[in-house]
Amino acid sequence: MVMNSIFYFQQISYISGNLVMSDTVKFPYFYRTVPSELHLCAGIIKLLKYFGWNWVGVIAADDENSMRAVQILREEIEQSGGCIEFIETIQESSSIMIQNVTNIYNTIITSSAKVIILYCNRDFTDAIRYTPIWQVPGKVWIITAEWIFFIPFNIVDRKNTFAFTVGKRTIPSFHKFVREVNPALFSSDVFIESWWKDLCNNKCPKSIQRSCSSDETSNYILHCDIVILGSSYNVYNAVYGLAHALHDMITSGSRNSILLHGERENVLDFSPWKLHYYLKKLRFNNVLGEEIFFDENGDLAIGYDIISTVILPDGTRSNDIVGSYNPYAPPEKSFTINEKTIVWEDLFSQAPPQSRCNPSCLPGFRKLTREGRSICCYDCIRCSEGEISNQTDMDICITCPEDQWPNQKRDACIPKVITFLSYEEPLGIILTFIITFLFLITAVILGIFIYYQDTPIVKANNRDLSYILLISLMLCFLCSLIFIGRPEKVICIVRQIVIGITFSISLSSVLAKTITVVMAFQATKPGNKLRKWMGSRFSNSIVLSCSLLQALLCLIWLCTAPPFPYLNMRSETGTILIECNEGSIVAFYCVLGYLGFLAGISFIIAFIARNLPDSFNEAKYITFSMLVFCSVWVSFIPTYLSTKGKYVVAVEIFAILASSAGLLGCIFLPKCFIILLRPERNSRKFLTKNWND
Repeated sequence: MVMNSIFYFQQISYISGNLVMSDTVKFPYFYRTVPSELHLCAGIIKLLKYFGWNWVGVIAADDENSMRAVQILREEIEQSGGCIEFIETIQESSSIMIQNVTNIYNTIITSSAKVIILYCNRDFTDAIRYTPIWQVPGKVWIITAEWIFFIPFNIVDRKNTFAFTVGKRTIPSFHKFVREVNPALFSSDVFIESWWKDLCNNKCPKSIQRSCSSDETSNYILHCDIVILGSSYNVYNAVYGLAHALHDMITSGSRNSILLHGERENVLDFSPWKLHYYLKKLRFNNVLGEEIFFDENGDLAIGYDIISTVILPDGTRSNDIVGSYNPYAPPEKSFTINEKTIVWEDLFSQAPPQSRCNPSCLPGFRKLTREGRSICCYDCIRCSEGEISNQTDMDICITCPEDQWPNQKRDACIPKVITFLSYEEPLGIILTFIITFLFLITAVILGIFIYYQDTPIVKANNRDLSYILLISLMLCFLCSLIFIGRPEKVICIVRQIVIGITFSISLSSVLAKTITVVMAFQATKPGNKLRKWMGSRFSNSIVLSCSLLQALLCLIWLCTAPPFPYLNMRSETGTILIECNEGSIVAFYCVLGYLGFLAGISFIIAFIARNLPDSFNEAKYITFSMLVFCSVWVSFIPTYLSTKGKYVVAVEIFAILASSAGLLGCIFLPKCFIILLRPERNSRKFLTKNWND
């Protein structure tokens, strides 16, 4: 071949797809009517990817071309995510052939790979076809075209063999010529005589079967396949391609001037190097209407048929075309497979069979490569919480969007359930019932105090402050209802502000009551100037000033960072919690802290005044009520911070109800007990008697 490029002799091969010959620098004058084996490797990769075979074995001849092809296969298999379990080479030397075949046979039968690529040229055919390598059951073989031509019938009786062969075409009148031509017109030797006898076998296709006597008939049909497969078409294109190139060169007027018989004449110039120019420009339509031209590498733009060889029970060979690969076709049409025409071996538990190091990781799982093993050998682990895998054999799981969550199988993201404390759910119904009950109890107590407003016990405990306190407690109970239901912008703003102000009115009323009690006893002392402060104006001013200060804090809160509805997607698994964000956590705790300050001051003053006469003194009841109030809100803070979901709102409601009920029960229930059940104690005489004592 080196001489070929040195002396500019063109060659058109009809059978060699040798990778070495694809080097146009070393072999610029080499053409062929078959695809380069580079395309054969690409076609094998396409077949592997189509069936999902990512765990294969390779057996190849030890020649340079096969080794180069194996290297290309290895790179492309690994790039596509596959792996090669083993690579075995067949040695041509007869001295080590037996041991070599034994080793390969043992490798195959112990291999977990179900697919074996046999990359072997014609020179190694005789070394393989009679060995037990080919007889290992439960394997799918991918082989090169030559194998399909030369496998004896007594050796092959199997399915699951895919062979890549150059796309065959039926040349018009060629079969008729083979069937009717007189062999005597051709030179004869043993091989040619055997060839003609093979065509007389009645198992040959009728289109090429010759009529012969019994002496002329062979027991084999080997050459029948050679006639009907692609080689004849390749030879046909090679001959016609050369003929067209020569015709173009002649008609172009390529001549040389020479001296003949003393005269100078122009004759046709058949210099081989000039033919190269016309072969590169060659483009014509053959008898089948197909456009014939050589690409930039000198290869004919043609693809492969993928055939599956089956030996039928009557001994005839069935070479069914099950697919094709044409690298020159558009990408979406370059590779085709017709699975319905493929007959799989009965040994396989499923069709098509799987060739993997381990089963595929189903959706919902991801691959975890085993340490020290090939990337194709892995364990399947379930996707983590909040992640999915929606395809098989995914390397990593996909994180769902914030508003979605994995389904139970973790193979799809589904919308999260929107949740909030609603009136329809049991917790909302129970809280609504409790709120209504406490509101009605407070209303009844207010009615009792209004009905008995002129009695001494109502008057003695500052009737106006009692009304204010009861009304503010009623508002506190009612405001708890705002916390139930879907949070909206207005609701989020109103509920924190209203609760803060109404509670400040309640606590400032309690503070005013406590101060009034202390001042009442101090005013009884001779010469004490506190008597002039004993009017309702002073107590009302305490309530108003304390409430206005809380209102100012709330106004600052609204102007800086007001509360707003917030979709909390991380509070609970698989849900979107609609809640009110405080906006400014500092402002929230300032409002809460101010309420604690009022409660603390009331508690301290009431505790100091707890030893005043019982009949006239409600300081001890205030002390106990403030103790309950503070206990509730101190325990509220850690509970509030540790609770998740809609139960945060329930905790707030419980704190409001418990603290309000504590004020109501500790301050007003003892008075109602006296008013309703001990009316004899509700008299000025009884109160004065205890005071004098």
